Parts: sequence; structure tokens; C-alpha cells
Amino acid sequence: MDMQNDMDRILFFEHARKAAEASYTKNPLDAENLTRWGGALLELSQFQNNINESKDMIQDAMSKLEEALMINPKKHDALWCLGNANTSIAFLTPDHDEATSYFDKASKYLQQAVDEDPENELYCNSLKVSSKAPDLHVEIHKQGFAQQAMGGAKPANKKNNDLKYDIFGWIILAVGIVAWVGFAKSQVPPPTPR
Repeated sequence: MDMQNDMDRILFFEHARKAAEASYTKNPLDAENLTRWGGALLELSQFQNNINESKDMIQDAMSKLEEALMINPKKHDALWCLGNANTSIAFLTPDHDEATSYFDKASKYLQQAVDEDPENELYCNSLKVSSKAPDLHVEIHKQGFAQQAMGGAKPANKKNNDLKYDIFGWIILAVGIVAWVGFAKSQVPPPTPR
């Protein structure tokens, strides 16, 4: 990964997080803002120094997204982000049963997102891929990802590391696109009066 691109992404999503936090103090019932905030936190979770910091940030993202859904239960982008948040935390959870519960929640949220916006290809593809996630989780943790994530022994070959980055890369890209679009919408100046 390009370190400059990573820094740019961190700065962008940190700015989005701070802007959403400031907007929340003005209007805590803005589901769009809560969704942007959750998406930014989810994106930033990928850059944390250890697995526990990542999990904490994902949990914080999930609480913002759940708050958005309390305001607007049919908010498909919040449902989709919550599905991705559950998937992310599942991959960081070495216990298979606990991870399976997160994968089940992820599938439920992704299905709801598809139900609300059935024409959205990203949602449909995410739902399809989610069915493969539990098997991928088993394979990743069998190959030593859990030890690597906890700071233990490194995997025997570079292929395992590449797989981890591929998985997180797709999750990050998808969440990043949604967060970026939401952030861009929030920054549009009002139309000029005629």
C-alpha cells in the first residue's frame, strides 16, 4: 500500500469524523450525519495500531449506525455500513462461534439494505459475498491470521498477509465510497437565491 495514500485517507476520514461530531452537537437527530460518522469511524478502524483499538472503533461506529437506524429504520446506507461493521469485527474475532454471530448479524443488515434498495449492485454483491465470509474466516484463522493480529508469530508466507489486505481492502473501499459520497453531499453549498 502507498503510505501517502494511506495518510490522505486517514486525514480525509478524520476530517469527516470531526465534522460529523460537530454536526451532531447541533442536530443529534440527523440520521445522515450519524451514518457519515459511523462510516468514517469504520474506515479509521482499519488504521489502528492493534486489534483491540480496531474493535473498539468498530463498536463505536456500530453504535452511531444503530443510532441512525433508530431515527430512520429504513436508511439503507446505514444498514449496509452496519453489515460491513459486523463483518469487519467478525474477521477480527478468532473465536468461530462469536464470529459466526457477527456474520449472521451482517447478513441480516445486508439483506435489509438490499430490501430497501434492491437496485443497488453494491448492496447485492455485498450480500452475495457475505455468505462466503464464515468459510473465509475459518481459513484465515487456520492460516495464522489470529496470531499475526495479536502480535504473535508471523504467518509462514506472504500469501496470508496479502489475503488479509485483500479482504480489508474491499471492505475499506466500499465503506470509503459510501462515506465519501455522504461527506460530499454534506459539503454542497446552498443554492444561490435568484
